Amino acid sequence: MGNEISLLVAFTAGLLSFLSPCVLPLIPAYISFITGVSIKDLTDSGSKNVGTNKIILETALFCLGFSVVFILLGATITFMGGFLSAHQDKIRIGGGILIILFGLHITGLLKFKTLEKEKRIALKGKPASLLGSFVVGVVFAVGWTPCIGPILGSILALAATKESVNQGMLLLCSYSLGLAVPFFITSVAINGFLRLSRKISKYLNVISIISGAILIIVGILLVTNRFQISL
Repeated sequence: MGNEISLLVAFTAGLLSFLSPCVLPLIPAYISFITGVSIKDLTDSGSKNVGTNKIILETALFCLGFSVVFILLGATITFMGGFLSAHQDKIRIGGGILIILFGLHITGLLKFKTLEKEKRIALKGKPASLLGSFVVGVVFAVGWTPCIGPILGSILALAATKESVNQGMLLLCSYSLGLAVPFFITSVAINGFLRLSRKISKYLNVISIISGAILIIVGILLVTNRFQISL
């Protein structure tokens, strides 16, 4: 049961990262960049210049790129937490407090200047070949935006409480899947995404508050040792 709850929290965090104000508006530009297809062609259902197979493959490689980075981060954090297993309670409480602070930042109740700084790494052009989309995914993960940072940081803090590296990797797999699934769906249904995003954009502040509230709850449960962190 504890495993299922952790994975659900991580998957939800991935979805919320996709819906964050720093990411959602940039999705069409990201898809255009990694596929090499203009937004006009992407949204023109009658265009013969758009290769669906190409878009699917390029997007899949992009998602694989950021997933590999996130999963490796999860493995590293969990290994460090396991190495310090004698201080598991301190790690749990410290991680919980960190998640609460991240949640307060996302809701807007508290603002930390460090988390407001842009950390994205810009690429002037995508490297050639299919490997380029994988590289862009890696760069996207390494240079996460301030909006993704607190949510991902919270999942990494949760991973630090896991007992084995495999558990931490699985947790970050779930987070990556939560981020990748809507991204992948968007790439093959860009017109529907654009229509939906116009409606969702009105509620981005509400989404941020909900995201922060979820993290605060998870943090409190960790601090009070009421969150089932063992598998």
